[in-house]
Amino acid sequence: MASSFEIKKEICEIGKRIYDHGFVAANDGNISVKVGPNEFYCTPTGVSKGYMTPDMIIKVDGKGNKIEGRLNPSSEIKMHMRVYQERPDVNAVVHAHPPIATAFTVAGVELDQYILPEAILTIGHVPTCDYGMPSTMEIPDSLMPYIQKHDAFLLKNHGALTVGNTLTRACFTMEEVEFNAKINLYARQIGVGKNSNIEEISCHELERLMELRKKMGLPGKHPGCKSCPNQGTANCKCKDHSHNCDSSAPAGDDLVADITKKVLAALGK
Repeated sequence: MASSFEIKKEICEIGKRIYDHGFVAANDGNISVKVGPNEFYCTPTGVSKGYMTPDMIIKVDGKGNKIEGRLNPSSEIKMHMRVYQERPDVNAVVHAHPPIATAFTVAGVELDQYILPEAILTIGHVPTCDYGMPSTMEIPDSLMPYIQKHDAFLLKNHGALTVGNTLTRACFTMEEVEFNAKINLYARQIGVGKNSNIEEISCHELERLMELRKKMGLPGKHPGCKSCPNQGTANCKCKDHSHNCDSSAPAGDDLVADITKKVLAALGK
């Protein structure tokens, strides 16, 4: 098991990584790592994530109260604690303001399109949580409809939150969210900003991705049209209904989220 200094050092390295990527500005963002049943290391308030040193990292309890450290934790530690309470499998949380993904929330556009195979297998659909006042319980509460089935969340007008069983995994998920948003934005610009010009991965190809999961020993099938609640509506994602569908399969977003967790767990991520 890593020493306390090594964990603090990794938090500083990830802080610099998200700062260098432009995911945070000035003193924005916060990071936490679970180190015990009721103990967590977290970043301090009022300090740039790109210029932290291990001695600045704070230890808090499960309610966000400071246990040790000379600085104070961010008031947004509340949403980290909510994640740990609801998701025992999570050991790290990253909150940042990746510009393009955040812009989607400001524009009121959902980042829910299946356009990259890698994104489907790692982050799936990224839900947008309702707006909440920073530093209050409104933001932790906004996570609740999605917290069990997703590892990445867009916070309306407030950035993104990603979780993982390691700090590296949580950081990589943040990078994947922003990269997916960037590709989505470019596609909209090339297609004159029309949503219909974005070519999503077909239902058939989603089925093939599920077959890939089977080859890795991970069960799961694409739900198909019969079980899709959007069938025949304007929200239908499938342009080709000719293939066979399994009406007994679970809902699409649930499926991708479930498979993502199993894949990452199998890979030790």
